[in-house]
Amino acid sequence: MERSNRTIRTCKRGHQYERSSDCPICPICERERKPDQEFMSLLSAPARRALENIGITSLDELATYSEKEILKLHGMGPASMPKLRSVLHEAGLSFKL
Repeated sequence: MERSNRTIRTCKRGHQYERSSDCPICPICERERKPDQEFMSLLSAPARRALENIGITSLDELATYSEKEILKLHGMGPASMPKLRSVLHEAGLSFKL
C-alpha cells in the first residue's frame, strides 16, 4: 500500500511521528500523558481530551452534566458512555437528568 499522503512531523517536545491527516496531536506525547489511575484512564484519548477541554477532571464534576451534554462533546463517542456510567455508579453518582 502506498503511503504518499503521510508526512513526518515533529512535536514541540521533539518527538517525530507520521500523520496522514491534519491532526496536530503527537501520539507519543498522548501516550505519555495517559493517566495510570482514575476514571480517565478508561477512556480513549479523544474522549479524555473532550472532558479535559471543558474542565472535567473528577467524577463529581462529571456528575454535573447530563449524558446528552457529554455525548455532544467533540471526541466523545457512544462507546465511552457505558464506562462513564459504570464508574459513576461505583462512586454512588450518576449523570444529571
